[in-house]
Amino acid sequence: MISRIDLRGTAFPEGGIDRDLLPRAELDVEAALEKVRPICDDVRHRGTAALIDYAHRFDGVAIERVRVPAEALERALAELDPAVRAALEESIRRARLVHRDQRRADHTTQVVPGGTVTERWVPVERVGLYVPGGRSVYPSSVVMNVVPAQEAGVGSMAVASPPQSEFDGLPHPTILAACALLGVQEVYAAGGAQAVAMFAYGTEECRPVSMVTGPGNIWVAAAKRLLKGRIGIDAEAGPTEIAILADATADPVHVAADLISQAEHDPLAASVLVTDSEELATAVEKELEVQVAATKHVEDRIRPALSGRQSGIVLVDGLEQGLAVVDAYAAEHLEIQTEDAPAVAARVRNAGAIFVGAWAPVSLGDYAAGSNHVLPTGGCACHSSGLSVQSFLRGIHVVDYSREALAEVAGHVVTLAEAEDLPAHGAAVKARFDWKVPPSK
Repeated sequence: MISRIDLRGTAFPEGGIDRDLLPRAELDVEAALEKVRPICDDVRHRGTAALIDYAHRFDGVAIERVRVPAEALERALAELDPAVRAALEESIRRARLVHRDQRRADHTTQVVPGGTVTERWVPVERVGLYVPGGRSVYPSSVVMNVVPAQEAGVGSMAVASPPQSEFDGLPHPTILAACALLGVQEVYAAGGAQAVAMFAYGTEECRPVSMVTGPGNIWVAAAKRLLKGRIGIDAEAGPTEIAILADATADPVHVAADLISQAEHDPLAASVLVTDSEELATAVEKELEVQVAATKHVEDRIRPALSGRQSGIVLVDGLEQGLAVVDAYAAEHLEIQTEDAPAVAARVRNAGAIFVGAWAPVSLGDYAAGSNHVLPTGGCACHSSGLSVQSFLRGIHVVDYSREALAEVAGHVVTLAEAEDLPAHGAAVKARFDWKVPPSK
């Protein structure tokens, strides 16, 4: 069901791990760009009419408007299963605790007497938050997008999620209920690249936004890449990933269950085990057969995901090699199931989120750890972070110098301006003084 990659002995590269050696889903965003470009252009020029056409073409629904009526949000919340509501409320409470502590305070540095630079943190004015639909319903993604935006102080936010034929062309009612629970009143029945274009260009119903966040399929990722620059984006999220670094102390039942939990998302989902224990690898393979047979979504998602080239068991000679592999892989979700897991986790450099020990499965982070589950995929964790309050903040430097403070450094400014052959830069300083610019100290 799942392949093996043996990097033990001489098979382990001396110069370090080439990422191409490791399991990874094939995701050709560049090819998708040419398919989403005309869709985005169409939304730009025809607005709501284009969105209505694409809802019929891609989602099989006939809708007359894209914005979800306020009464639909209220009804969805009123009809929400009480147990689901309680779970969402607890997820929101924990997420607020974590994200509230991410807020940044303005800070002023006195460079010289009379000369200060203040870093002022200002939230993005308006954001578009994308919540996937299709194979599964993700009210948790509403929480993970909205809470950090609210805690950052974003003043205006809109949510888009694909229309569903079984719900009269509205997004899934649990998604609508989560929006209502969080106080989000601006929600649109739009999915895929067309939703990103709606946010970027605006329509008769939706004002343009400054930034778009949230996970999605390859078409969402391609639209984000295409429109980046017109809008800010969090990341080009691809298929979900889990990597587990485990040794002989790990429980194969836990490891197999966690690999399956990510495979459940999508046939392109990646489930990777990195271990120095061949005994654990064999035990996990046996557990996969047992547990997969007893679960849901086997043939359409789990089995294709586990048997695909993006999943596998990587055998290494020891912990040092294992750490090198998981750092090269840079997983969206990384579990550490080893002896002294906290110490091992502290040595990891590249991961979207790290889950430490046997009692912190990825599914905890998906819903109720307090952490954010909108995370970098496809190896982007080596340079990018997950969604947070900082994602919605911009740092602005406020420079405040007195006449005396400028005079003190004026000579240096003029000298550097002339060194760069930009004499007008220096002249802008000289013009402020009616005497020869004093030499800088």
